[in-house]
Amino acid sequence: MRAKAYLGTIGAILLSLATFGCENTGAAKQEGREAADKAAGAANKAADKAGDLAGQAGDAISAAKQTFDVKAALTADTTIDASHIDVDTNHDTHTVTLKGYVPTAEQKAAAERVARDKAEGYKIVNDLRVGVAQ
Repeated sequence: MRAKAYLGTIGAILLSLATFGCENTGAAKQEGREAADKAAGAANKAADKAGDLAGQAGDAISAAKQTFDVKAALTADTTIDASHIDVDTNHDTHTVTLKGYVPTAEQKAAAERVARDKAEGYKIVNDLRVGVAQ
């Protein structure tokens, strides 16, 4: 009889340990799922931020290319003294601004024409002054 009682006690202990392990496993699984959800949320936020930064970098590169293309075209045009012309590009407003000095009104008009030809889709602001650079 004692053996049966002893085996019954051992069985009850083993059953309670198995149940305790299952409860802990379930809780661990839930904690694991919650941690995975948090990690996924953080990864999505990081991906969104990276995408935003990449877009901003792309805009800056596009504006720099537009500035370079206009300045190169002005320099290549032998009828324009482009040595005192600054070109600024704002990608957000799609605006190219010409600033500085040219010797004649004809060169001012020619510079604007070149900028319009090179910067299609951009508004051209011609703030060039006619006269000697100061």
